[in-house]
Amino acid sequence: MKKFESVFKVAKPVVGMIHIGALPGTPQYAGSVNRIIDTAVKEAALYIRAGIDALAIENMHDVPYLKKEVGHEVSSLMGVIGYEIKKLNKVPCGIQILSSANKAALAVAKSAGLDFIRAEGFVFGHVADEGYVDACAGDLLRYRKNMDADHIAIFTDIKKKHSSHAITADVDIVETAKAAEFFLSDGLVVTGSATGVVADLEEIKAIKNKCKIPVLVGSGITFENIEKYIPVCDAMIVGSYFKKGGYWANELEYERIVVFMEKVNHLRN
Repeated sequence: MKKFESVFKVAKPVVGMIHIGALPGTPQYAGSVNRIIDTAVKEAALYIRAGIDALAIENMHDVPYLKKEVGHEVSSLMGVIGYEIKKLNKVPCGIQILSSANKAALAVAKSAGLDFIRAEGFVFGHVADEGYVDACAGDLLRYRKNMDADHIAIFTDIKKKHSSHAITADVDIVETAKAAEFFLSDGLVVTGSATGVVADLEEIKAIKNKCKIPVLVGSGITFENIEKYIPVCDAMIVGSYFKKGGYWANELEYERIVVFMEKVNHLRN
């Protein structure tokens, strides 16, 4: 809880997602590094002007994703983008590098002055779109210690979306959460089955009942359902809803963010 509170300065923070344009070397890269940087920084500025509590950057346009080793051409540019965003404002900012490139994300966070990472495959294994993803908690936390980066929070997905969990079907989500807590996760990210799909309220309540570390809802939050999630979680990561038409790949829509944050502030008060 201490790392969570050191990152976020408000209760029940909303983290706005910045889906960075396809990066160099990936199939959809459009050939302009400057445009990628400028677009991400403009989105960050728009979020901040609309009153967002925190930001996170993610290379979601880099489909199909590589597993763990994404290439320096990706991680280095994400570091530049993160650094430029942090210069805008003191708003907390984090990073996720798809897929499961958790050590690269931690290195970027250290270099760019970011506040947290979102990590896949922290405990137990699962089969994702990219193939089998093994647990990484021991390796990742030792890497953080060796880099003198203990101030960077690591929020960890459990029973991650877009994945099959058949090999751990005898370990329910609460037991998975308890294992992640025991392995020193700084916060648990709970999602629906895919991007934009709502997380199960009863699962969140059960996890909160058994674990002392923060629980972040990582998908499916909208203006219409926010009042259901605020009482049962510690933070909300929102991406798709803030885009035009509620679709993750579209441009940000300023008014959607403003109205959403107005409602959140009312509920928090």
